[in-house]
Amino acid sequence: MKTLEQVAASLQGYDPQALRADTALEFLQKMVTPVSQTESVGLKAALGRVLSHDVISPIDVPAHDNSAMDGFAFDGALLQSGQSLNLEIAGTALAGKAWSGTIGSAQCLKIMTGAVMPAGLDTVVPQEMVQSDGHRITIPAGALRSGDNRRFKGEDLCQGKPALLAGDSVGPAALGLLASLNIAQVAVRRKLRVAFFSTGDEILSLGESPREGAVYDSNRYTLFGLLTRMGVEVLDMGVVPDDPMALEQAFSAASAQADAIITSGGVSVGEADHTKAVMRSLAGGESGVAFWKIAMRPGRPMAVGRIGSAMLFGLPGNPVAVMVTFLAFVRPALLQMMGHATEEIPMLKARSQEAIRKKPGRTEYQRAIVTTTEDGKLQVRTTGQQGSGVLSSMAAANGLLVLHHEQGNVAVDQEVDVLMFDGVI
Repeated sequence: MKTLEQVAASLQGYDPQALRADTALEFLQKMVTPVSQTESVGLKAALGRVLSHDVISPIDVPAHDNSAMDGFAFDGALLQSGQSLNLEIAGTALAGKAWSGTIGSAQCLKIMTGAVMPAGLDTVVPQEMVQSDGHRITIPAGALRSGDNRRFKGEDLCQGKPALLAGDSVGPAALGLLASLNIAQVAVRRKLRVAFFSTGDEILSLGESPREGAVYDSNRYTLFGLLTRMGVEVLDMGVVPDDPMALEQAFSAASAQADAIITSGGVSVGEADHTKAVMRSLAGGESGVAFWKIAMRPGRPMAVGRIGSAMLFGLPGNPVAVMVTFLAFVRPALLQMMGHATEEIPMLKARSQEAIRKKPGRTEYQRAIVTTTEDGKLQVRTTGQQGSGVLSSMAAANGLLVLHHEQGNVAVDQEVDVLMFDGVI
């Protein structure tokens, strides 16, 4: 397990007071490690889990050469260029039942999709392509080639070869694949446990009476949604007041039961609260936690480190900044801790519908709405006001327009990168 100093020393130009967004992401990639514990779960319980080992196929899929469609199976060597072919129907092969008859020369077999191809037959002509009187068929000249419409044994999966790889997430298609191999149990990494809480005396929990200067806690609910969509075990520790003893108890309790701790609020420069001091104390001082000023908008302040064996992510307090920093940095780190082998979410290219002012030297994440033009191209526009407290703009958006560190102003119809929300939030 690498220390903050070791990771920082490996990064070119690392400056915690003026950190590029891509450097922050690289830092986290080098610092976090996957959970090592594994467990065996039933197939239905495996949905959304991360495989801890390769799944080796115990059988060939399909188990035999078979027909890819309803039609007539025959020996493709009988096809002659420029000539039609007339064949006698010798019988019918059904899916799930091996045909036990014999096929003579100039004969064919009526066959259903998935039925085993008898020895000597290697081609299937679709039934709609032939003329038939019920006893014979005529295949038109040039209708198909030898070997058409046959599925080969092991064409999908070969016995003894990997069917799924360690680090793969078990989705609906993977569940079906595992079932097709008669695999009822799979080895997965245990669920990641993530504790989170909000900090500050100005934060109200739902149901509390409003008071001047106080705000209701939205961050815990957005974090709950983000974490639940990831499939981690969620530990909601509520709102912690700006009190050293209460903060120390919350951090200690979280680190004792979680692999990662996420807080919102209390990491900005010059704030008059105790969160930063308690973080430093429990994390072992400067060597255990770093406070970053990231060259990004929104979400400039952020803390990262360890408390005990738990990773610590201290996010800003503004609602939009919480979501953006989570998507940009925390989510990729948590996926790595879960053992995912997947790369970062791919960005899409879209044409900007508006001119956007932007100075090089920071990464900007603007709430955006992506739509499709009449000719099928992607276009994007911002949701309007981009203040970090405007949570309604995040609810209206379906993605983030990402303006990279060196990027400047954007002109109308200029191509930009977009990070879509679907499947993430």
